[in-house]
Parts: sequence; structure tokens; C-alpha cells
Amino acid sequence: MEKGNTTLLTEFVLTGLTYQPEWQIPLFLLFLIIYLITLMGNLGLIALICNDPHLHIPMYLFLGNLAFVDAWLSSTVTPKMLVNFFTKNKMISFTECQVQFFSFAICVTTECFLLSTMAYDRYVAICKPLLYPVIMNNRLWC
Repeated sequence: MEKGNTTLLTEFVLTGLTYQPEWQIPLFLLFLIIYLITLMGNLGLIALICNDPHLHIPMYLFLGNLAFVDAWLSSTVTPKMLVNFFTKNKMISFTECQVQFFSFAICVTTECFLLSTMAYDRYVAICKPLLYPVIMNNRLWC
């Protein structure tokens, strides 16, 4: 079999928000501040839930896990975006793009499952309060 003319794709070009140099620093600072606030808020929430024994109940367990997944989610895309504000080479390898995409997809899927589980927890607590300790027992969560 004869090989034809083929091209192998190994990198992608990431286009930025703007090519105007005067907007690079303000946008970088804006996204950096938003990223740091998100990270500090989520990690602070996790620290509070872990350190206070009164918060070791299913709802706060879910909330702590959701905060962890949210911190992980924002850490999959944002650092590469922040680096690209100041680099001349705005390329991403195919493997790096795949890792970033699958990490993002796993985080979003995990958040959906956590939110649906949290909704069920609240449903049981509100609609079936007498059965709540039976349904949401420690054997189920440990």
C-alpha cells in the first residue's frame, strides 16, 4: 500500500482574548485575582469543615468535596491561560490539550454527581425527616 501525503497534528495554537498589549497586564491581574479568590475560598471552606467536628455531617461532607472539585476545576485551565498572557509561543501540545480536556471533563462530571447527591440529601432531610438518620447513616458514607 502506498503512503500518501499526510500531516501529523502535534500542537494547537491558543488564541488569546486580545492582541492589544495594553490589555495584557490588566486582564492577567483580573484573572489572577479571580483565580486566587476562588482557590482561597474553596481551600478555606475545606479547612473549616475539616477542623470543626460539628460540621462532620453529610451535607458539609458534600460541600467540602464540592469545594475541592471546584478548586481542582479552576486549576485545570486557569494556570495555562495565565502563562499564555506573557509568552510569545502560544502553543499547546496535543497531549497537554487532552490532559487538560479530560481533567476538566472529570471535574464537571464529578460536580454534577455531587450536586445531584446533595439535592437528594436535602430532599430526604425536608420530605422525610424521620427517615433521614436511617437513610443517611454513617455506614453509607464511611
